[in-house]
Order: sequence, then C-alpha cells, then structure tokens
Amino acid sequence: MTYAATAGEMNAAVRAAPGVLALQRALVWLVGASGAIVFIEPSPYEIATLLATVTFFATGLRLRLALMPLVLMLVLLNVGYTISAIPLFDKPEVASWIATSWYMAVTVVFFAMVTSEDTAARLDMLRRGLVVGAMVASLLAVAGYFHLVPGGNDLLTLYGRARGTFKDPNVLGAFLILPALFALQSVVSDKFGKAFRNVFAFGIMSLAILLAFSRAAWGGLVLTSAFMLALMVLTSRTNAQRSRIIVMAIVAAVLGLALIAVLLSFDSTAEMFKQRASFDQSYDEGRFGRFGRHILGAEMALDLPFGIGPLQFHRYFPEDTHNSYLNAFMSGGWLSGVCYPALVFTTVIMGFRHIFVRVPWQRAYLAVFSAFLGTVGENFVIDTDHWRHFWMMLGAMWGMIAAAQAYKIRAGEDASSA
Repeated sequence: MTYAATAGEMNAAVRAAPGVLALQRALVWLVGASGAIVFIEPSPYEIATLLATVTFFATGLRLRLALMPLVLMLVLLNVGYTISAIPLFDKPEVASWIATSWYMAVTVVFFAMVTSEDTAARLDMLRRGLVVGAMVASLLAVAGYFHLVPGGNDLLTLYGRARGTFKDPNVLGAFLILPALFALQSVVSDKFGKAFRNVFAFGIMSLAILLAFSRAAWGGLVLTSAFMLALMVLTSRTNAQRSRIIVMAIVAAVLGLALIAVLLSFDSTAEMFKQRASFDQSYDEGRFGRFGRHILGAEMALDLPFGIGPLQFHRYFPEDTHNSYLNAFMSGGWLSGVCYPALVFTTVIMGFRHIFVRVPWQRAYLAVFSAFLGTVGENFVIDTDHWRHFWMMLGAMWGMIAAAQAYKIRAGEDASSA
C-alpha cells in the first residue's frame, strides 16, 4: 500500500490527496485481480468494478475530449443491439445479453478514463492485480487437471480440459495471455531476483494455457509473445538491452519446448493434445461448419438491415457464429455490424501509431497492445463479445493513447519554455 500511495508518474491533471490516490490505485489492483474469477454470477469482477467506478467518480474522474469517439461508437454499437432485440425482449436471456453489452460498454469508458490519468502508476497496479489473479486461476487449473484438489475435477476442468476459475477453457486461455506477457517482460528485462520469480509465474501460466487445450490460446501466446518481444527490441534504448531480450527469449523458447515434451510423455495429455492440435475438427468443416457458417451468415447479413437479434444465430445454424464481427451484424444489424469493426480497427490503427511514443508506461503499453491485437485476430474464429478482459484492454488502450497525447503536449510545452 505504501507503493500505491507514492509510486509512479502522476499526470498533471492528478491533484488528489495521497490517501485518495492510494485508494484509487488499490481499487485498480482489485479489479485486475478479480478479473480471474468469473465462474459465478455476479462475479467478483462485477462487484469490484462497480465499487471502483463509484469510488472513482466520487473522488475525481474526468472524461477527456479524446475519448468521445470511443463513447460514440460504443453507444451506437449498443443502440444497434437494442433495436434488433426489441422483438425478443420477452426472452430473459436476450434481455440479459443486452444488459451485459451495455455494462461492458460502461467498463470500457471507465478503464479509458482511469488509465488516461495517473497512467503509469495505475497501469502498474492493474498489471500486479492481473498477475496475481492469473496465478490463482492458473494454479487451480493445473491442480484440477492433475486431480490435486479433492472433488475439484468437475469444478476446475471441462471435458478433460483445464478451466480453473472460468466457465470455459477457451476463455481461461485467452485471459491468461496478457498476464503471461507481463511476466515475460519481467523475465527478459528486470533484475535477476524479480526476473526469476516471473520465470515461475510465466511457466505456470503457460502450463495452464497448454492444459486448457485451446488452439487459439496456444497460437495467441506464441504470436503475441513474439510480437511483443520484437517491439521491445525495436524500442530498447541500448544494445545491451536488445541483446538480453533476444538471449532470454531464446532461453524461454527452449524451456517452453522442454515443458511441452515432458507433458507429452503422459499418454492422456498427449492424446488430448493430438486431438486438439488437429485442423480437421468436425465442427470446423463442411457447409455448416465454423467457416461455412461464416460465409452463409455474411450472405444473410447483407439482406437483414436489423439483423436477427442476439442469441438467435443457432436457430438458423447448428452452432453460434464463432466470429465476433459476423455476430455484430447478426445481433445488431448493419448499425452494430459497422460500428464494431470500426471500433476495433480504429483502436488497432491508433495503437500502431503510438508504439514508438516515449512515455513512462511504454513497456506496459507494448504488452497490452500485443494482447489486444491477438484478441482482435481471435475475434475471427470465436465469439469474444462478452469477454471482460477484451473490453478492459480496449478501454486501457484508449486511455493510454489519450494520456500519451497529453504527455507529448506537455513535453512540447516544457521544451519550448526551457
């Protein structure tokens, strides 16, 4: 808590008392940590986020002009969903889906506002909270998979796959990627003691991702790690830093391959790995398989300005869309179908433009952007519409970008007055 009261760079706009700052940062940590426990509803994440939102608004939070496009796109997105759902409001699950979508939009704006001020310190507390929550989820997932918790197999696994404190193994794997990237950053750049601790953390999270047997999470971890490390090399200030990142990345890759080899020595794990690693899954192939549904659904979307409403796709096809961009069209018509990709890819474009901006929170920015970009790609093959961590990253991206713009302006003013 001493850290929470004193550490980090404070934006010029922050003028709160030390005790208020400590409370605000502690709540950011709590939200990050609680994000890993979502197998019950309302989840601790919802409660922590609501508590943090009320506290921040009571103690000082402002909406920057740079965030107004974000607010507009979120409102239009959910207006489209709501209009399409009007004929279906007698169905409780549809009403709940709409309410959750509006709630997610509120959390995006909240995270954007929070991270746009006192940015470095709040991001660090969010990082710490996410890593703690991820370690809890990972340890429980691993313990459940290897039957180390009496009676925990049904709670902590699903269909032979680790799910930990999540309802779905796929969501567990996706959630763990950002905390794993934070741990990996420490491994390749921090002093020995802290780096060694994070070797353990990264190893446990990677093991949990592997045992979740999510192909998207496997690929996401590898690709986002490589992308982030490449950005760290490109943005490093010295050759010594670049050399260490490259050497440690090679060591981490070798240890990762060794871990996989050990796990594959277990017959049950090897069989599940072989099954999940296959690209000829029955639900992916054929006219009504995952990718066939994408084509057929896109053709339907062109003829339906108001879509078919939330949670209705399975009435026309064997399974859900498994494509968030297509789901926006089907659930919210053309309005949502245009706004959702506009929101996502506007964030991606702005994200690339701010990679090389020298700000105190640049390291955290590279991790969040890499994980966010991975989820953007994952949107093409799975429904991420209500993944809490996706909307958290989206809000954090806008907040960091707004803070970077303000930081550059202040830096220019300071240089001109010097």
